[in-house]
Amino acid sequence: MDAQNTDVLRDIVVVAGSQGATEALRIMLAQLPADFPAAILIVIHTSPSSPGYLASVLNRYSNLPVEYAEHGQPVLPSHVYLASADRHLEVMAPGIIRLSDGPKVNFARPAADQLFMSAAEVYGSRVISLVLSGGDSDGSDGAVAVLNAGGLSFVQRPEEAAVPSMPIQAMQKVPSSVSVGVAELAATLSTAVGRIRR
Repeated sequence: MDAQNTDVLRDIVVVAGSQGATEALRIMLAQLPADFPAAILIVIHTSPSSPGYLASVLNRYSNLPVEYAEHGQPVLPSHVYLASADRHLEVMAPGIIRLSDGPKVNFARPAADQLFMSAAEVYGSRVISLVLSGGDSDGSDGAVAVLNAGGLSFVQRPEEAAVPSMPIQAMQKVPSSVSVGVAELAATLSTAVGRIRR
């Protein structure tokens, strides 16, 4: 079969963020429709003592249900899953959430690289990665894994990020990453998901 005439399903969005990312998430989730046909899995760096309010905060704005991920939970479209404080959020085949207290990766737990790499391994070209504001390089190696699996890489436009290091590092590792303004994140993801003929 001619690879140029096949349908590609993209229905898994993995998101990385740290300092300054919450506002971008709030705006993006407020603009995504309730029938957004993809699952969204998010790693935001939080301290181990975090009270765990982020899901309830984002739920005030989101048209999609936002919850902290639970071990063994199936990954479903039109749902948003957040990593808990001090636990890696990963995906296992055939699409099950795994929470891990394994070693920190690049000084972070949860680490976006863990999520991105596991999603790329399980879902391949179905994955879209998005790296938001933050002060380190987490997510950049994961964006490489997503790209190598046939997925897409997006980053928050660095000049709009409160702390631009994470988007910049991802763009350096994946030069084909598409830089997107916060106001356009939802529209960009809505265009990228679903079945794409290539």
